[in-house]
Amino acid sequence: MNAGTKRLAVMAAACLSAWCGGARAQPLSAAATATTPGTMAGAAPAAIPGTTPAAAPGPTSPTTPPTTPTTPIDLASAIRLALAQPGLRAAALEVAASEAALTQAASHPNPELAYLREGQDAGSRTTTIQVNQAIELGGKRRARLALAEGEAGLARSALAARRREVRAEVIAAYYTLLVAEERQALAQALGSLARQGVEVAAKRVAAGKISPIDDTKARLAALDASAELAQAGAELGVARTRLGALLGKPAEAIALLEGQSAGMAAQLELPELPPLAALLTRVRDAGDAGNIGDVGRARSQLAASQAQAAVERSARIPDLTLSLGSQRVDGVDGRQAVFGVSVPLPLFNRNQGNLTAALRRSDKAREELAAAQLAGAAELRAAHIRYGAARSEALLLRQDVIPSARKAHALTLKGFEAGKFAFLDVLDAQRTWFQAQSRHAAAVLAAWRAYADIERLAGAVDPTH
Repeated sequence: MNAGTKRLAVMAAACLSAWCGGARAQPLSAAATATTPGTMAGAAPAAIPGTTPAAAPGPTSPTTPPTTPTTPIDLASAIRLALAQPGLRAAALEVAASEAALTQAASHPNPELAYLREGQDAGSRTTTIQVNQAIELGGKRRARLALAEGEAGLARSALAARRREVRAEVIAAYYTLLVAEERQALAQALGSLARQGVEVAAKRVAAGKISPIDDTKARLAALDASAELAQAGAELGVARTRLGALLGKPAEAIALLEGQSAGMAAQLELPELPPLAALLTRVRDAGDAGNIGDVGRARSQLAASQAQAAVERSARIPDLTLSLGSQRVDGVDGRQAVFGVSVPLPLFNRNQGNLTAALRRSDKAREELAAAQLAGAAELRAAHIRYGAARSEALLLRQDVIPSARKAHALTLKGFEAGKFAFLDVLDAQRTWFQAQSRHAAAVLAAWRAYADIERLAGAVDPTH
């Protein structure tokens, strides 16, 4: 053995020692990393000669058992759980309070009972008992009812908007978890293939068919796969935490329904969207379509501010007070009827300031509505474009790129075993295959997040989700 070959052998031994140490720090047992890729793309992976296909991973971490019982969920049940959380219950209580205020606004002023005595000495005293009733003029009660209805509508629109926001957040968090589980499965499969590559390279080095440097590259690829598996596990934990926070449950109690991970392709199928023009119409007419998003809130705010202006305008008309009673004078037989009318004189206070302030706030609400419509339309266009681009990329990757990359990897590995390709070619083909699947997962997740934004802006696109 010449000096160069000895140096390569020393380098290979050093890398092998480092890799074995890393393997003890991050075990990569067959049970933890035996999931084969390609589930999301809807195609089976290429078989590795001399190996047996492995089973799909469960929803929980292979090395850390859950400390609390898990709650298997699907998307529909996740949305139901999220809509029952305290934040939405608080908004619903505000709606109930505003409806109670609406009942109070319909009440008429109470009558007033008055007793009046003039004089102290018997025989010269005058006693009067009367009832005073205020009569509202200028449409005050009607304006008050309209204001209470506007405030109730504002509370209802805030509740509806919050429900849509929560729904969109759950959709995004649910598919983030689903994609995170798929990415972990891909990382586990990558680690499995990397170890198999180490075994193949070691055998060919021992047979003297390839350089020891190829064995070093194989072990470095296995270390890289171990790091990717750790990163995928961290992303999965974050995704569980986020969904658990929306559902009011600890992260370790969150799991997908049994079989969902195995049916990943069906779960991640991207639906067709309604035409953009129809979605834009929903945003423009949000007040007539269930108070959707910020546009619905702005429209309700405008109605409430206009009702407040009507209340201030009606306050400029003074109310009339009618008095009806009976008067008795000592020393005089019988009683005398008393009738009176009183009305304030609007000489100094005609409510000009309050009316002007209400009118300006109404103008402000009108401008905010216009701004919300413009912003909502722009956000919706952007989300629609993002969804279309991500969906097209996901379809292209699933139908063309991933099958081609899988075939290229299988042929390259077969050629390497026959001595036709270098091991670097195997690593490149393997990396290309897994990068294509990772890109597909990222594209699917981007599409579902855009879909969630569309639902937040324009309402439910597909009621089944």
